[in-house]
Amino acid sequence: MMAIYGPLRLILDVAFFIMLAHIIMSWLISFQVLNLHQPIVAQIWTGLNRLLEPIYSPIRRILPDTRPLDLAPLVAFIIIISLRDYILPAILF
Repeated sequence: MMAIYGPLRLILDVAFFIMLAHIIMSWLISFQVLNLHQPIVAQIWTGLNRLLEPIYSPIRRILPDTRPLDLAPLVAFIIIISLRDYILPAILF
C-alpha cells in the first residue's frame, strides 16, 4: 500500500503548492503588487493558468456563475486538501 500512497501523496502535495502559488499570485495581481506587464510575472501567471485550467474548468461548469468572484480555485483547493489529508489515508490504511 505504501507503493501507492507515496506517489499519490507526492502528486497531491505538488498540486497543493502549485495551487497555493496561483492563489497568492492572483491576490498580488488584484492588489496591484505584481504587474502583468512585467515579462517574468506574465510568464509565470500564464504557466500557472495553463497548469490549473484543466482542474478548474470542470468545477466552473458545476458551480453557479458568480461573475466577479471565481470560486473554482477555492473548491479545488478544498478538494486537494481533503484528498491529501483525510480521504487517501482512510482508504489506504
